[in-house]
Amino acid sequence: MTSSVTVHDTLPEDHFAERLHADVRAGLTATPKSLPPKWFYDARGSELFTRITRLPEYYLTRAERQILRAHAPDIATHTRARTLVELGSGSSEKTRVLLDALTAGGTLRAYAPIDVSRTALTEAAESILAAYPGLEVDATVADFDQELPIPDGPGPRLVAFLGSTIGNFDTAERATFLSRLSAALTPNDAILIGADLVKSPTTLTRAYDDAQGVTAEFNKNLLRVLNRELDADFDASAFDHVARWDERAERIEMSLKARHGHTVKIPALDLEVGFSQGELLRTELSTKFRRPRLAADLGRSALTPTHWWTDPQNRFTVLLARPTERTR
Repeated sequence: MTSSVTVHDTLPEDHFAERLHADVRAGLTATPKSLPPKWFYDARGSELFTRITRLPEYYLTRAERQILRAHAPDIATHTRARTLVELGSGSSEKTRVLLDALTAGGTLRAYAPIDVSRTALTEAAESILAAYPGLEVDATVADFDQELPIPDGPGPRLVAFLGSTIGNFDTAERATFLSRLSAALTPNDAILIGADLVKSPTTLTRAYDDAQGVTAEFNKNLLRVLNRELDADFDASAFDHVARWDERAERIEMSLKARHGHTVKIPALDLEVGFSQGELLRTELSTKFRRPRLAADLGRSALTPTHWWTDPQNRFTVLLARPTERTR
């Protein structure tokens, strides 16, 4: 069989500029101020996040990989997927465990990664193609905050949404995303979700505020992105990195805290933004889940969990869900 790579770019040429302008204007004129975490990931931000995943405090990536290595054959058996779709594929490193299991099971025909970065997507697609001869690689450049272009590849399809990214949505955003995803699936399809679990607040806080300060540097890199892209004059040294556990919402909130009152100019938006001493600019939410809460979220979006797997320390879960059977 001859393999190939196809890359579809669904984004208009000015997509990133328009979205960045809109997100920054809306987020920095709101009360409280906030920015979406997707703007962390320029080249420097991606490099820093890779370093974060290797830190002793940041258990999430290791726990998820441990689960996938232990249970990928089960996932392949339960889904018998012919197409593996991955949302937010990045480098696709963890997905190779699934690709290996589905290939060994004899069902896999196509891999369909979806990512906002064309460069990262193309590099990952070509790497996968080289490692899996005969596999069709159908990649899509898309911002799934805005759209969810699940390809029509041969079914059944398995949609992988790993890395605990589901926790970066707030409650309303999560409901919207899951409902859109459910509507895009057929009864034979399935979704595989990685989610971090509620645990000791100390363990959680340390995962987002490491002793080496890598996460702090990652957080402040967002300001450098805004300076470069919008000609802003943020002074990263004027902010402290903050990660706090919200007991009520059961989530980590990562923020930048102004060390003193000052004003930031953003010429590209013709905007001046004032910060008071101690004011927080929220940069990321990371919701942690209990099984009943996540099952309820899925159920409200017509998705039914069928299998749950955790690491031995019960820190993280990977779950398999299918569209809820609808009565006629």
